[in-house]
Amino acid sequence: MARAGHDLVTTSTTLAAGAAGLAVAWFIGFPAPALTGPALMVTALSVIGLRLAVPNILRNACFVIIGLSMGTGVTPEVYAAARQWPLSFILLAISVCTIFFVCRFTLQRFWRQDSETAILSSTPGHLSYILGLSTDTRGDIPTISVIQSTRVLALTLLVPFAVALMGYDTTQMGLPGGKMTLLPLGVSVVLAMLLGLFLNRLRVPAALLIGGMIFSTVTHLSGLVDGHVPLWASIPAFALMGTLIGTRFSGVSMKTLRRALGAGLVVTMIAFVVTIVFAVLLVQIIDLPLPQVLIAFAPGGVESMAAVAVILGADPTFVAAHHVWRLVILTFLAPAVLVRTKRQ
Repeated sequence: MARAGHDLVTTSTTLAAGAAGLAVAWFIGFPAPALTGPALMVTALSVIGLRLAVPNILRNACFVIIGLSMGTGVTPEVYAAARQWPLSFILLAISVCTIFFVCRFTLQRFWRQDSETAILSSTPGHLSYILGLSTDTRGDIPTISVIQSTRVLALTLLVPFAVALMGYDTTQMGLPGGKMTLLPLGVSVVLAMLLGLFLNRLRVPAALLIGGMIFSTVTHLSGLVDGHVPLWASIPAFALMGTLIGTRFSGVSMKTLRRALGAGLVVTMIAFVVTIVFAVLLVQIIDLPLPQVLIAFAPGGVESMAAVAVILGADPTFVAAHHVWRLVILTFLAPAVLVRTKRQ
């Protein structure tokens, strides 16, 4: 009984912190305030020692709703542009490998990390998979966790600010157009959740998000459902995503934070600069919006970048396809480099 009461207080405190972060960010005009505000507020409170957490049921609902939001933006015109994607996938693969090897060298050379810690800290994405791999190595798991969490947080903040500096409106929340009514939205959430849980059993990365997007894409293209996810559902989902990112720093000791935060920020800046270079290169070759390519190439968390895409109005299919492709690359890249390192 006492445990349940403690969990309720923790959840309430966490959600209140996220809501306060959203309100402050919206008031001062932050880019993507529903995402960046809660992320900053909850991170700050986590760093000073508060134990914050989001229950799994809310986390799962958040992922499904963001996935549904992405699917509602898929139109038949998207497929007409799909012929441009192969070159984009190739450049993304080169970008991911460049980030990985430059960050690995930097961490080993300047932070004196052992090879396994450097490899796992340098992998640009696939956080849960990387932490799983780290349990079978001699890598420093707390350091890896802080560096990877710093990357996700920083890119969630950097990408909207970068898009804002390009002159785009980043204060709007939700997609324009008609909204789904309550009944189809409720049915979609339940059925998309079931699909996501099934994909999770198949070990599909970001299964609940992908399940929501697949379900929404199919129902919208077929005409069974019409309209976007309404703001009263999408804004809390974006705020929960930002809150989740912030809770990753809860319980981290100051010693670990001091040791790994600098490395995490440097790794993030390397990833961001490489992303910009390859995004600019692609838009010189193919006529695509630079913000859309930047969001698709940025090695942040799949779910957080998906939320950024929806908030900023980027092509959700393009963004999702590239982030899934990045995860596929990393699924094989990190273990291959680890095996080669062990043989040396």
